Amino acid sequence: MELNEVIRNRRSVRSFTEETVPQELIDRIIEAGLWAASGMGKQAPVILQIDDPDTRNEISRLNAAVMNASIDPFYGAKQVLIVLADRSAGTYVYDGALTMGNMMLRAYDLGVASCWIHRAKEVFETEEGKAILKKAGIEGDYEGIENLIIGYAADVPQPKERKEGRVFRI
Repeated sequence: MELNEVIRNRRSVRSFTEETVPQELIDRIIEAGLWAASGMGKQAPVILQIDDPDTRNEISRLNAAVMNASIDPFYGAKQVLIVLADRSAGTYVYDGALTMGNMMLRAYDLGVASCWIHRAKEVFETEEGKAILKKAGIEGDYEGIENLIIGYAADVPQPKERKEGRVFRI
């Protein structure tokens, strides 16, 4: 697909089929994230792939607890890619956001639906969240940037019109 087409047509999907994304495609999505620009080339973000249903459900529960809710913030998506970043890099949050953006665009290009889900910071500040990171082998001063749920779309929302007055020039 042409890049402009990918940028214009990608949507945040919140309704997924039961089908899981093959590892080959997940690897390609992750690779796009790893190639995101980063401040001073420090490559602060790391990506945690969650396929295990119990771990996925635990992270979903912790995410919902941040909102004092008892919903599934992952909208039934069975697979989650979590971006964390090393706080020692001054641009770690921005670097993580670029990682997310690259992965969302690449997922769409590969026919995989995705949605950016907030509250990774709060989840991985909890003792339970820290235990998940330890289990995955992630050590150091990492902050949860965001969650990327992935799967195959059961329903794709229509694009919204772009707002006027968002470009200024001097």
